[in-house]
Amino acid sequence: MGKGLIYAVASAACFGTLAILTKLAYGLGFSDTEMLAGRFVSGGVILLAWTALAEPAALRIGPRTLAKVLLLGMVISPVQSWCFVKALATLPASTSCLILYAYPAAVTLLSMAFFRLRPGRAVWSALALVSLGCALVFSEAFASHADPAGMAYATAAMLIFSVYLILVQRLLSGESTRTVTVYIILAVAVVFAGVNGPPRLSAWGPGHYAVALALGLVPTALAMSFLFKAIETVGSAVTSIFCTFEPVTTVVAAHFILGEPASTIQYAGMGLIVAGIVVPNLALMGLRRASATR
Repeated sequence: MGKGLIYAVASAACFGTLAILTKLAYGLGFSDTEMLAGRFVSGGVILLAWTALAEPAALRIGPRTLAKVLLLGMVISPVQSWCFVKALATLPASTSCLILYAYPAAVTLLSMAFFRLRPGRAVWSALALVSLGCALVFSEAFASHADPAGMAYATAAMLIFSVYLILVQRLLSGESTRTVTVYIILAVAVVFAGVNGPPRLSAWGPGHYAVALALGLVPTALAMSFLFKAIETVGSAVTSIFCTFEPVTTVVAAHFILGEPASTIQYAGMGLIVAGIVVPNLALMGLRRASATR
């Protein structure tokens, strides 16, 4: 189990660098679409090559699955990714990340509406914790006069990501996680490469290449690869608990790398959001243990 936990924390830490690297890319003069094209093209190529070497059978995909992947990868995911980087153009990395992590509450409400989910006590407790944590994050953002457009983009990114997860549950149930992830990322890469057009490679310096490659490697290819290994080793429930390390990574890295101030209220909000994500997963693990001992 130890290796699985290491994989999960490594995946969360890699995902947590996305906001930091995006801020650095903006500092180098990248446009939003140029940055997104660099991230998904390089990440898609790396994941494609890695999958071809490690598990070539995972590259086989049927036409119906491909149609679903193209819907998610060419419509939903690009809009969500664009909204998130637009939020980071004006908001602190930590604030954007913590707003995004309100998605468990939104997913729960959507599941109640569309899947007739009947939440138990643990889920309602988790919903309350996440909602209170987000309230603290929003109050801190308004108190510091955060850009309203940035707040709107971050909230839109969170809501679209919630819808994305619901669609993944409905459309891709039973499909290979590795297969659909590779093709979704490649589909997103095609979208942003088309929107951005040929990159201004002649105007790039070493820093531009380094950040573009880092965006594709760390929060995309490595994060996804570690996530696969964690799920294969310890299962999705345990993995999801330790993946809550992601906002912690972002908040701490934003403070030390970007020099963003971190308030007590923000840390309290982060703690409540993380607790709200951990609670239902711990309850799920308890139920599974109980059923296994019967």
